[in-house]
Amino acid sequence: MSKSMDRKIALIGGGGVRAPLVIFGVDEATEALGAKELVLYDPDQDRLAVMVALGRAIVAKSGGSLQLRAATSAEDAIDGAQFVMNSIRVGGIAGRAADEQASIEQGYPGQETTGPAGAAMALRTVPAALEQARLVERLSPDAWLVNFTNPAGLITQAVTSHTRAKMVGICDTPTELFHNIATALGEPLHDVHCDYVGLNHLGWVRGVRVRGVDVMDKLLASDELLRQLYLAPLFDFSMIRSLRLIPTEYLFFYYERRRALHNQQQQGGSRGAEIQQLNQILIDELKSRLNAGDGDGAVAAYAAYLNQRSGSYMKLEAEGGSAFDPGVSLNVDPFRTATGYHRIAIDVMSALTGARPATIVVNTRNRGALPDLPDDDIVETAARISLDSVVPEPIAPLPDEVRGLVHAVKAYERAAIEAAIGNQRLTARKALLIHPAIGEWTPSEALLRNMFGSVDADGECLCHGPMHGHPHR
Repeated sequence: MSKSMDRKIALIGGGGVRAPLVIFGVDEATEALGAKELVLYDPDQDRLAVMVALGRAIVAKSGGSLQLRAATSAEDAIDGAQFVMNSIRVGGIAGRAADEQASIEQGYPGQETTGPAGAAMALRTVPAALEQARLVERLSPDAWLVNFTNPAGLITQAVTSHTRAKMVGICDTPTELFHNIATALGEPLHDVHCDYVGLNHLGWVRGVRVRGVDVMDKLLASDELLRQLYLAPLFDFSMIRSLRLIPTEYLFFYYERRRALHNQQQQGGSRGAEIQQLNQILIDELKSRLNAGDGDGAVAAYAAYLNQRSGSYMKLEAEGGSAFDPGVSLNVDPFRTATGYHRIAIDVMSALTGARPATIVVNTRNRGALPDLPDDDIVETAARISLDSVVPEPIAPLPDEVRGLVHAVKAYERAAIEAAIGNQRLTARKALLIHPAIGEWTPSEALLRNMFGSVDADGECLCHGPMHGHPHR
């Protein structure tokens, strides 16, 4: 990718609530990215107009120069772009809430990327992600696809296996844990090295060094330090010590399934249902303020929304709490936090332009880095990113304690991708059976029926029904 100062960057799913953060990040890094224009596309043109207007208020408030435009089609956004960011949610937030509720009703925790709801998300999303990747192949073959779309590892696996598009998947979960570890230790992040291994939403820190000195024993020995690693009390510290692994928060839905389900049942809902409410309140307020010409007020309302959403993260599942409980909101500037999807995306793209090479944990082809998995499997691992290059760093084999879980989840991912591409219900049931957070055959039919509808006469059709589509996140 040659040096340029007039690059076009595209965001597919630009009507989603992450879009303003991405706009802020791209505007702040225009020099490193060589970015002149950010083009947003979303089939919900009303939501798209709100996010573009809010984005312009954000750029104006920061004194930036980034040009923003709403695209009329995905083709319009992608054509000529040097980077295409993808952040979609097929079925919208209402689909997430419905999937999570269906999962809870069948006796499984409801969570958007793991368990039955995560499988439903994957089955709906793979065809849309492949369709968009093929547009990139045709219209901007040299562009990098930067995938925010969940389940990020599985979607990156599908696209890299079935298209020629250059894709890297991003997630802020590992980096967030690294920051929490550094903060707990009272050390600057650049002096702390975390040995991370796993897949997207299935990863562990198995070693921590500060300026080359191993501090893992110190970290594991202290309840006070371990308590600071998660926003909510997720894991029994004895479990962490027995594993000698520090899990990312999504392992809660594997290691504490009954507790997660109990809290959801007691609270009477799911995170997705709460986010649906939060999003509607936000959109109504943004429209009101933007229509009144109050751009600064709209930016402030958006920042308050992010603080409420982030501050309540995992409270429902871990404690039976709610995003609407008093005192859950954070008190930070969410645009300038050290972590977040927008930070990871900007760091990755800035490295790919050659402006700021860096080592970043991303979802990318294994290429021999992790000896336990095939070269073409997507893993979440530290990679050296530089001009047009993502090279995973070699790491030690998986620990015995998690090897079986990782292999089972990869087998599930392959089956889910096959089911989504072939629209095969029987293969989808097999994927649910293989999934270690489900692992049962008989409930799989009721799960698919509740999330996708009835079986066709041939017993194969997934029957996407009313959730089919490509809306914003």
